[in-house]
Amino acid sequence: MLNASLRRSGGSLIMTIPAIWVEQNGLDAGSSVSVEVTGRALTLRAPQARPSLDALLAQTPRGLQRAEAWDTLPVAGREL
Repeated sequence: MLNASLRRSGGSLIMTIPAIWVEQNGLDAGSSVSVEVTGRALTLRAPQARPSLDALLAQTPRGLQRAEAWDTLPVAGREL
């Protein structure tokens, strides 16, 4: 079991998260995580990995009309 500690910052408490969990989940300062409170338990979950464009395209049903070569164009921004 990993341990975390609480620190006071102004009127709030801040929880530190073990570095190994942060690394395993590809997180950094400013990353969002989901928090669930159930009774005395606090569950922290990292966001699920976003699928790649190739994975999404592989799920596209065959026979749908597509513009020629649209799926081979280079990435232009944050399409996913």
